Amino acid sequence: MDTHHISVLCNKVIDFLSPKSDGVYIDGTVGLGGHSAAILEASAPNGRVIGIDLDVEALTIAEGRFHIFGDRYSFINGNFAEMDALLAKHSVPAVDGILLDLGVSSLQLDTPHRGFSFNHTGPLDMRMNSRQMLNNEQEAETLTAMQVVNNSPMDVLIDIFKRYGEERFAKRIAHRIIQTRQETPITTTTQLAEIVKRTVSKGVFKIHPATRVFQALRIYINSELENLEMGLDAAIQLLKPGGCLCVITFHSLEDRIVKHRFQTCARACVCPPKTPICICEHTASLEILTKRPILPGAVEVQHNPRARSAKLRVARKLF
Repeated sequence: MDTHHISVLCNKVIDFLSPKSDGVYIDGTVGLGGHSAAILEASAPNGRVIGIDLDVEALTIAEGRFHIFGDRYSFINGNFAEMDALLAKHSVPAVDGILLDLGVSSLQLDTPHRGFSFNHTGPLDMRMNSRQMLNNEQEAETLTAMQVVNNSPMDVLIDIFKRYGEERFAKRIAHRIIQTRQETPITTTTQLAEIVKRTVSKGVFKIHPATRVFQALRIYINSELENLEMGLDAAIQLLKPGGCLCVITFHSLEDRIVKHRFQTCARACVCPPKTPICICEHTASLEILTKRPILPGAVEVQHNPRARSAKLRVARKLF
């Protein structure tokens, strides 16, 4: 398997984290380990990285490349939304910096059997962790894109496509999916992509017409927005004073959540605007270091086209 991977906005992340030799850092979305390796190199000789990822396959590949760093790293298979509980098991009370590089990884996109990409024929899966459990309790059955597409009623499909994909043709696409599955099950990525393409073929698109539908299904299946909310809370609590939280997003839904959470935590008062006297007793816990998100430059996008939609926001823990 080709494990070539270019980490998005890596130099900027290192600039903000400013890794130090006695520091401990969390990479909440390891992927193939590009950011983790850069942090370890910048924090030599004694800096440590704790990497978290839902994807066992990605962790296996990353671990195979990290022997050069000795015992300065440890990887945990889990959800960054639960990083506080995961780190408590490893007796790590606080850390010097945290990175969350959101979205789907190059490994996942380029592996057909994972079902993330409409550019490769594969089963409609899209699970970040193929062993993920429904309701966090039952392991007997896992939720896949195939199940959602073939079993969900029309109103549920419309809601998924609108809410998580901001798809303007949601109703039309959902109707075509219902029609198609009555005749034959929708089982592959390219089959679904072709259905969407035929449904909205008269439009003019800068991106593949199925992009938003695939994004919506992936976000819904993996509870990505809910996990992001929880992960931001956990990260802020885990940071030492002066530590930085770097978050790289790839679409507006993620970026909006990060922006609003940073703004709320950076305010000294969160009372309603017309409240005459502050009664919230809220104290600013973050300092926003990026008034506007940092975008990749033209050179980076040229070398890594998947970086084109990336946005980096950074905040520093105050106390």
